[in-house]
Amino acid sequence: MKVSTRDRQPLVTGGHTVAMDLAPGSWRLATPLFVLAVPATLLFAPAGVLLVALGVATLWFHRDPPRPTGTGVVSPADGTVSVVREEEEGRLRVGVFMSPLSVHVNRAPLGGRIARVRHISGAYKPAFSKDSDRNERVRIEGDDWTLVLIAGWFARRIHPYVDAGDDLAAGDRVGHISYGSRADVICPPAVTRDDLAVETGDRVRAGQTLADVPE
Repeated sequence: MKVSTRDRQPLVTGGHTVAMDLAPGSWRLATPLFVLAVPATLLFAPAGVLLVALGVATLWFHRDPPRPTGTGVVSPADGTVSVVREEEEGRLRVGVFMSPLSVHVNRAPLGGRIARVRHISGAYKPAFSKDSDRNERVRIEGDDWTLVLIAGWFARRIHPYVDAGDDLAAGDRVGHISYGSRADVICPPAVTRDDLAVETGDRVRAGQTLADVPE
């Protein structure tokens, strides 16, 4: 089911809540590092410092800041436009590559009802390579659009938040990929290259307009 605002986890440091939410499960990944840091510090202080730094980096990687939502087909992720091509059926595909510095919480490119959420096993090629289309992925299929969350060579966990039958608005959170990697939008049939607001190499943020939808 869709994760609401109150289900996300705030980052708390020094007893104060920082104005930043975290993707679900972030503390589960970071807590073992903080716990191990205690005995590691007693045995070898630099190792403890390293573990604390890794724990903080894990939380920061899974940060979930607010993003304003544009019009038309919006970006599902922060990152760089790495793919613009027509699929075999003629529909336009726009892919956004997420670097390690990007926010990895993904958002719905358009509103509507989710028809199907499907996990597909595959390889773990680097997300920027041509062969990454065959990587492990999750397809979130809407009324007339599809979002494909693609794991990279290091990313092994895709976490969808939605199920078939959920109703979404454009820009709603739909999942996150731990430590990776690419999010591709297969646009509605009416969208063509002439409707694009971006091109390959452009940096985008989740919720930013990728393409207009012809009326």
